[in-house]
Amino acid sequence: MRPAVEPFFHATTGSYSYVVSDPGSTHAAIIDPVLDYDLVSGRTSAEAAQALGDYVERAGLRVDWILETHVHADHLSAADHLRQRFGGHLGIGAGVRDVQAHWRRVYNLGDDFAADGSQFDRLFTDGDEFEIGQLRARVLATPGHTSDGITYLIGDAAFIGDTLFAPDCGSARCDFPGGNAQTLHASIAKLYALPDTTRVFMCHDYPDTRRPPRCQTTIAEQKRDNIHVRADTSREDFVKMREGRDAGLSLPRLIFPALQVNIRGGALPAPEENGARYLKLPLNTRLR
Repeated sequence: MRPAVEPFFHATTGSYSYVVSDPGSTHAAIIDPVLDYDLVSGRTSAEAAQALGDYVERAGLRVDWILETHVHADHLSAADHLRQRFGGHLGIGAGVRDVQAHWRRVYNLGDDFAADGSQFDRLFTDGDEFEIGQLRARVLATPGHTSDGITYLIGDAAFIGDTLFAPDCGSARCDFPGGNAQTLHASIAKLYALPDTTRVFMCHDYPDTRRPPRCQTTIAEQKRDNIHVRADTSREDFVKMREGRDAGLSLPRLIFPALQVNIRGGALPAPEENGARYLKLPLNTRLR
């Protein structure tokens, strides 16, 4: 079955979110929603999430699921905000527990933070299935960019997170904690085994000025045109390219604010005794 897919582009972070719905009913899922955050003022806002939620209401949809493809390092998640508005089950890959354990140490969160995935309603593993109305959804484990990366295969549509970008932008970095270029190559090979006509929906696009942002490609186009990894690209060549590129990359601008929110399922840290919430900024810290 072919799901209806409505994309939402967050230009500030180059991120795509999606509302995926069953055309035969009102059942829907939200994938990778973004919470606005201003790094200078330290203020959060929900303009992007509001636009997404307004679409859900206009379309008369019922949100069954709010789904994360991984713990994002480049934007804050609006999953908790939207779960409070619409309900629904919050899902992510089971590898989130390893991500939580690592970043609990980085942020020195101590035993007050549970690194067991309990902030989420469902921890998916490879091959898991669930329903969105009459739509069958299947989970593919696609780690490599991060250790918790998963793809949601919903009908003919694959929501791949940061596994691949548009063909002219290539692939995602693998130098974050838990990332591995060999593992990413294997995950991409798993995606390339899907039917060529599979619609591929990406979590990010970073185009130059020669084209507008795009959210969608196909397996056939990726296999033929991806500048980093075509169907015939060897693991050795990919790893050499990916590790060489990663060595020169700077950290994402929002990595430290984003991760401490996103390991909490998009919930902000609890208020302290003065009523204010605080984000931590580790100084001179090695991430791996």
